Amino acid sequence: MPLLKNESRKQEKMNGVVYDMSLSPGYRHGVINGNIYAAVKRGLKDSLCLVFMENLDFRYQPEENDDYVIPDVMVICDRKHLKGGSYSGVPKFIVETLSPSTALRDKTDKLSAYEKAGVQEYWIVSPQGKSVEIYYLAQGKYVLTYNYILQDDEEEDHYNADTVIALKEFPHISMELREIFEGLDV
Repeated sequence: MPLLKNESRKQEKMNGVVYDMSLSPGYRHGVINGNIYAAVKRGLKDSLCLVFMENLDFRYQPEENDDYVIPDVMVICDRKHLKGGSYSGVPKFIVETLSPSTALRDKTDKLSAYEKAGVQEYWIVSPQGKSVEIYYLAQGKYVLTYNYILQDDEEEDHYNADTVIALKEFPHISMELREIFEGLDV
């Protein structure tokens, strides 16, 4: 589809390669990001930390190159690394919501970049599988610590929709598994 004159594309640059991002990855992607963003925003009220949703470049290795990504949800607490539309410090928390065009990069290149940058907590959320993978940084390496697949049928043995998930660094910020996927089924 050709771009309109004043229309711009979102891009990310990893390992020197520029990737065009979908302007509209699908409503499910936005619903999930909005649900997580809202829960985190409530929890950060009266905090010096800020939460961003799909609108701040993260320069994850500014001392080495000008690569950047645009996390779906990101919490930062060190404001001195904010400049214009980018952040070059170490986020406390990042979420990537999978879409067909970015799933592989989110689970490989971005996971590696966030690990190397020292991001303490990284969530990979799948709208299609209604799953959440939670990685914690331990001794410089990510460890998949929790892996949830939503089972919201109360009649099933493994019902887990009311499972509470809290952010490791901000344990007062929590949400039920069902809340992450709330509004997907229209």
